[in-house]
Amino acid sequence: MQTEPLDLLKLKVRPLAERQSLTRVEEILVPPESPAPPCPAGVRALVEACAQRIQAARRRQASVVLMYGAHLLRNGAALVLERMMARDWITHLATNGAGTIHDWEYAWLGRSTESVRENVATGTFGAWAETGRSIHLALLAGGVRGDGYGAALGRFILEDGVCLPTPESLEAELRAEPAHPLAGARADLLGALRRHRLPPGSLVVEHRWKHASILAQAFRHQVPLTVHPGIGYDIVATHPMFDGAVIGRAATVDFCRFGGAIEGLEGGVVLAIGSAIMAPQVFEKSLSCVNNLRLQAGRPVVHDHTIYVVDLQDGGQWDWSRGEPPKTSPAYYLRFCKSFARMGGAMHYAQCDNMVFLHNLYHCLER
Repeated sequence: MQTEPLDLLKLKVRPLAERQSLTRVEEILVPPESPAPPCPAGVRALVEACAQRIQAARRRQASVVLMYGAHLLRNGAALVLERMMARDWITHLATNGAGTIHDWEYAWLGRSTESVRENVATGTFGAWAETGRSIHLALLAGGVRGDGYGAALGRFILEDGVCLPTPESLEAELRAEPAHPLAGARADLLGALRRHRLPPGSLVVEHRWKHASILAQAFRHQVPLTVHPGIGYDIVATHPMFDGAVIGRAATVDFCRFGGAIEGLEGGVVLAIGSAIMAPQVFEKSLSCVNNLRLQAGRPVVHDHTIYVVDLQDGGQWDWSRGEPPKTSPAYYLRFCKSFARMGGAMHYAQCDNMVFLHNLYHCLER
């Protein structure tokens, strides 16, 4: 059958302020100094061991990488993570597209999250004017600087907007240097300026809650934060400005930067908190790339690293210290455990609320 593709330029979007948002900054943010809730039985010792591993890793200047899903942000982790970045306990953060969407909405509106069930039925799920527009503006402007997704959006939030060049200047650059490494990004920005009638010059987008943004605080502390989205996974796809090339270009920069963090993982620590798909999938490909390049250079593969995986699921009721379960076990099909268990380091699984684990970890590191 021949089918006609959707014309996303015809999508109708509405002001974000009209959406019934389900979470508010003032209700979710967890003060770092507040008492941490008790850990489940058996998890406390794992948290303490994790803190010791992180401290040892930082003494030897090894990477400490935190890979997180959107729920960690929505559970109020921004202030705790800002403190951990300031203390140099985390050297790299990585999240998915949803993690950046909630991050931007909290920073700009102070609210986020919507009813998927109700809004898909009315064709309004994700179709919010400012969210898709601002994230694409950040990535378009970041692309002509060579920025990745995380740096581009973190800068956009921290600096309250962006400065767009004129179409004439972009066209002149393309004519003068058509094979320039940034030519594709310049062409995308030029097309967006004309297609969406974007005015050149300073575009102010005030973010009154930037303290609630992990992206902004990572950019402020100059801690790399990389973003690993999927095309069509996130609500920015339900917007007339949706451009997979722009997202893909920014994500490619970030994948390479993430690999730089994995190159420094010898004796380091990986925390995968609440990311059942992105974290294991991106980590295993990145580690393979790093080992490929190391072996070509006559160097040993990455070793002596420790991985802590945190999720609410029961881990398939399998003791992962025994190794990988057989294919007849439901645990074999838990990607977030199985993939990390294959990554050469020591993998520990904690069945725990992600914010409870992180908050207790912060207090252990502070001692």
